[in-house]
Amino acid sequence: MTKPRKHFRESFLGRLWTGLTRSPAGFAGTVLVLAIVLFSFVGPLVIDQHNPTDTTQIWTSPSAEHWLGTQYEGKDTFTILVNSGAQPIWVGTLAALMATFVAVTLGSVAGYFRGRIDAVLLQLTDVTVTIPQFLLMLAVVAFFEDIPPWGISIVVGSTMWAFLFRSIRAQVMSLKEREFVEAARLQNLGASRIVFREILPNMAGFIFVNFVISVNQAIYAIVGLYVLGLMPSGTPNWGLMIHQSWSQNFYLNPVALPFVVTPLIMIVLFTIGLVTMGRGLDQALNPRLRER
Repeated sequence: MTKPRKHFRESFLGRLWTGLTRSPAGFAGTVLVLAIVLFSFVGPLVIDQHNPTDTTQIWTSPSAEHWLGTQYEGKDTFTILVNSGAQPIWVGTLAALMATFVAVTLGSVAGYFRGRIDAVLLQLTDVTVTIPQFLLMLAVVAFFEDIPPWGISIVVGSTMWAFLFRSIRAQVMSLKEREFVEAARLQNLGASRIVFREILPNMAGFIFVNFVISVNQAIYAIVGLYVLGLMPSGTPNWGLMIHQSWSQNFYLNPVALPFVVTPLIMIVLFTIGLVTMGRGLDQALNPRLRER
């Protein structure tokens, strides 16, 4: 006998939408995040990509032709800003996906099976936590020259999973004692199905909120590597713009202010949007908060 289809408001997406629209801050954060994502991914497809070097237009003030003025090569700053957002966002999202996947998989296995598997994974987590994450990223990036963007995501994601692992493990240990899990065991559904079909869906909200937080942390780490000048400078990037502004003292030039400030503003706005969206998601998907 098939179960009746739940109403949209009772589904995961329905609760998500209801919670976000109920929270003004969460809804505003979601709109802000979507606006910056569209700006960074759709913007390059809309604007004119012809942005040649023009030595007669070096460090010009904002105008109708150049909305944010021009930079040290005479190129349009607005065009550079639009083309610089996609990489940190998608690389940070990929790193967060990797960290979340590893944490959820290992945390579920450790929390459900316990015993020797749990002990080994806990030791691995303790070792990972004791290593300074940013120093590890610096060492890896310095060792591998010209590392590709997907390689950056692997480096960042491999240092972020340990803290979420402990939370997932604790949640699984709690949920596996519930009646619906005991009923699944009595039906001999198998450990993998119980973990991934019965337990993890009940943690979807918790996992999704932590994924959003991980995206924010990953973007900060990636931008930080660019700011320190440790990443390849071929692809436009917010962090690269900040690195150029700092290393070449552009911040001392008042006309260069749009080039210096705009990437910082984009990063701050995206961070604010992710934080407020995360709070709205927590309110939408956390049953205790949803009942208030």
